[in-house]
Amino acid sequence: MLSLQDGGLPWDAPRQRTGLDPDDWQTLRKQGHRMLDDMFDHLETLSEKPVWQAAPSSARALFDAPLPVEATDLADVHAIFRDNILPYGSGNIHSGFMGWVQGGGTVTGMLAEMLAGGLNANLGGRDHMPIEVERQIIRWTQQIFSFPDTAGGVFLTGTSQANFVAVLLARSRKLGQSIRAQGLSNEPRLVAYASSEVHGCVPRAFEMSGIGSDQLRRIPANAAGQIDIAALERAILRDKKEGHMPFLVIGSAGTVNTGAVDDLIALRGIADAHDLHFHVDGALGALGILADDLAHLFTGIESCDSLAFDFHKWGQVPYDAGFLLVRDSAWQRQTFASEAAYLSRAASGLAGGDWWPCDYGPDLSRGFRALKTWFTLKTYGVKALGDSMAANCALAQALAHRIEQEPALRLLAPVALNIVCFAYVGLAGDTSSEVNARIVERLHAEGRVAPSLTHLNGQTAIRAAIVNHRTRQADIDALINGVLKLGSRQDLLQC
Repeated sequence: MLSLQDGGLPWDAPRQRTGLDPDDWQTLRKQGHRMLDDMFDHLETLSEKPVWQAAPSSARALFDAPLPVEATDLADVHAIFRDNILPYGSGNIHSGFMGWVQGGGTVTGMLAEMLAGGLNANLGGRDHMPIEVERQIIRWTQQIFSFPDTAGGVFLTGTSQANFVAVLLARSRKLGQSIRAQGLSNEPRLVAYASSEVHGCVPRAFEMSGIGSDQLRRIPANAAGQIDIAALERAILRDKKEGHMPFLVIGSAGTVNTGAVDDLIALRGIADAHDLHFHVDGALGALGILADDLAHLFTGIESCDSLAFDFHKWGQVPYDAGFLLVRDSAWQRQTFASEAAYLSRAASGLAGGDWWPCDYGPDLSRGFRALKTWFTLKTYGVKALGDSMAANCALAQALAHRIEQEPALRLLAPVALNIVCFAYVGLAGDTSSEVNARIVERLHAEGRVAPSLTHLNGQTAIRAAIVNHRTRQADIDALINGVLKLGSRQDLLQC
């Protein structure tokens, strides 16, 4: 028997519980089933609920409470969730949500997330099957985008992080691995190029990388919302003449404002002519290549050096599941792989394995994002996902057609994919931008549909981003009818 001096307890001493597993697994099982059934009920009856509703002050007050010291019964905690969190979400799972580019998720993805949580795997490295699942997704993405066998990839939180990592890869390719230790020098200055319509996370990536957002040249867009190729060429030649070092050009496979897809073939040519890394931000639309009716829009995407996209948007995987696909995985290792005594590798055992994701991206502690993605692709198949994307785009075209038929509405941009930007202009055609802002606010409050606002050429636009697989024609009709009804109200017109 261990003595107290040895750090043990006498056999007859009362034992204090230190683990967090339940004493009564049957009670937990019943409670878990109730929690799962509540989510099934919620998802099954989404159409009967508002897209969004403001949380009451009583619900908000519950989350301004002191740190819990003692235990609370799981059933009581779940009740707080059921009554004060579940009804007041952001609404992106609802068919009427069309304001921002957010996927709707699926029941299958939810269940896979539960399994991943139970497994609680850390995908930084080592030899275990969750690593193989992520490697499977990499091989599938190679196939989807016709990338070579040398390609690699890694899951990240989203395209914001993936775009940042791509900037680091491009910087390392241009300046060599020594940039990791030596840092940036002042001369020559690295410069990169993207459309003026590029997502806001891209200039932020340049700020975080130390290059600086001033070194990202925002090239004007043409009438279709694509980067102006001639203007891009002129900017590169001007920078070279001034002694700068162009290193990266970024194309958009679906701009966030209007869904425009840049001329990716032309961008590949520009990149080759000037020795630039060619990256594509495909957060909005890249997975549209899975739809037969849309694939032609992305011609040239197979030639890019790196591609950032989100499975949690058009792929309908629950948040978060961003991904970066890279033409040559050696570029990832050059940018991220490093030695650490506590990460020593072995020929066999748990410390074995020939692919550790921490060598290919910035994270060591990584969740099992690949499982919900694997479940989604396996359960539904890419054909069904592609059909869902095509259906979203068909709804967008139907919405645009309806807008053009309504004298009080005006379409503000071409509809390339699944985003429609328009405005209520009234029969006189001169309604103020403030009216459109108020219309969107009222639509949110009413809870049937939820578009968002953007600005195009100095004009406030109502923006409908149709991303959810649940959205139907009835939701499109509700949007149009709601805008027309609210736009005709005198209290809005006189604001």
